[in-house]
Amino acid sequence: MIKSILVPVRGDGMVATVLAHAAELAKQHSAQVDVVHCRAQANDLMPPGLSINEFARKVMMEQAAELANRQEDHLRSILRLLSRDFGLTEDPISDGFAACTFREKKGRMAEVVKQAGRLSDLIVLPKPQRERNLGQSSLKAALYGAGRPVLICPGQLQPNETFAEHVAIGWNGSLPASRAVASSFDIVRRAKRVSIVTGGKVQPNGPPVDELKSYYATRGITAEVVEFSGKDPAKALLETCKDIEASLLVVGAYSHSHETEMLFGGNTERIVDNTEMPILMAH
Repeated sequence: MIKSILVPVRGDGMVATVLAHAAELAKQHSAQVDVVHCRAQANDLMPPGLSINEFARKVMMEQAAELANRQEDHLRSILRLLSRDFGLTEDPISDGFAACTFREKKGRMAEVVKQAGRLSDLIVLPKPQRERNLGQSSLKAALYGAGRPVLICPGQLQPNETFAEHVAIGWNGSLPASRAVASSFDIVRRAKRVSIVTGGKVQPNGPPVDELKSYYATRGITAEVVEFSGKDPAKALLETCKDIEASLLVVGAYSHSHETEMLFGGNTERIVDNTEMPILMAH
């Protein structure tokens, strides 16, 4: 059940994109959108490695705090306008209505996502921008730190009327894929068309695609099976989803551990980097 949707935001120009996607799902599920502004602490805004005296440091800290206050006020006013445009109410949730709340948390975005996300049903984030070194840490924090499913919104695109009407399920029988299936069930149940997209092979001990089709059938969902092939599974999966005109892709997020850092598996990283459609991921 989707009743709490977390939207962590900062001044990166992606607020409208993530809030629009969150609002669409909130209206479909009568859910609450919890917008959290990740406010950088003054120390984080100081130039790294800069050696200055105590008076100069105090002045710069005060200026950084003032800047953060102005950014918060500006962002709050933008969010209030956007939430109204997207059909969200500021009143408490009532039957048939979706609400939007706004709060602020101090700290880096990845840290805020870990803490605030663990009691959310879904976290909505923009597609990471590798060229600007933005978003990778937040996505990893949501998937591996908060342990919640994540809706990744690409580019500056806003959802159209077909968003989540045709859901594609990327299936290989793995544990992350099965968690993605479970996490997305409420969304899939409302879809007009469901396609199970598979490369034909499943992981050892993983349920074959026919069993996933039966899983949906016993729950009143009719799903078709679409097979793809290619040397690059990530590219082939995305191209197949585009060919069948899916409007949302559901996949498992694969990882491997390097010391204490969770890293994306190769296919997961390529899917995230190259997607032009919204993706719901779970680990």
